[in-house]
Amino acid sequence: MSTPSLIVTHPGAAHKDEFLACAFLITQYAVPIARREPTQSDLAHTDTIVVDVGGSHDPALLNFDHHQFPADHPPICALSLVLQYLDLYDDARKFCDWLEPAEHFDTRGPVETAKWLGVSRESLAKLNSPIDGTVLRAFAREQLLHPGDLLWELMHNIGQDTLTYLSKLRGRLEDIAHHSQWLDLPDGHKALFIPRTDPAPTDPSLGVGRFIEDHEFADRTVATLYPDRRGTGYALSRFNDSARLDFTRIGEEEDVHFAHNRGFVAKTSATDPERLSQLLTQSFVQE
Repeated sequence: MSTPSLIVTHPGAAHKDEFLACAFLITQYAVPIARREPTQSDLAHTDTIVVDVGGSHDPALLNFDHHQFPADHPPICALSLVLQYLDLYDDARKFCDWLEPAEHFDTRGPVETAKWLGVSRESLAKLNSPIDGTVLRAFAREQLLHPGDLLWELMHNIGQDTLTYLSKLRGRLEDIAHHSQWLDLPDGHKALFIPRTDPAPTDPSLGVGRFIEDHEFADRTVATLYPDRRGTGYALSRFNDSARLDFTRIGEEEDVHFAHNRGFVAKTSATDPERLSQLLTQSFVQE
């Protein structure tokens, strides 16, 4: 297979799926992006990647269109196909909550997507971001983007940032599984304790929620404890904003230097698991 020298995607209105598909692809192939209709030569040769246009899904020829799929095909868009090609789809579906709604939106439209999410069309519209709209309109105006162009570099940053997130998250989940401890709370509830390690992770809370969701204690977990980014102690936090904890109850403790007045988070200089368990138990709200 020859090394691709160009990415081609459709002209006209730009959508999130081909924008992100191109963003992922240019992290692997630092090539220009052309917004035009593909030629038969583009579709037949691997020196051109064709995205979201052309009526062909053929990874061997680097063609990634979904519009030829039947109407009852499971929601899958050009972005899905590119992520599959890059062997990232399973992790992206598991760890990127925005991916499945993006697939539905591109293949089913806003009305059906709103129904699938269980919200009104109006509620879905309220989540629209001016960032998304401005960037997609800027992409739609372009005919050819080269490495070094501002928008090309932004797309590359978006793709690379997501790849870095997926890579770090997989490793972080393995790290949590290796180092974490479960602390017992009243009424059979649990707290996940992430001890400080050396080297310390850049984001101590990364992956904690994902780890809990896949654990047998998921339904009983009401709190997490992880290293405080600003000190040597720990942050105590409600898991899924559980009403079983109110950290204002420990606000006057000598080793607690911050307790949010809404009760959902606290910071302590304590490092001993037994003391941390005591603070959690003091914060526990009986039904």
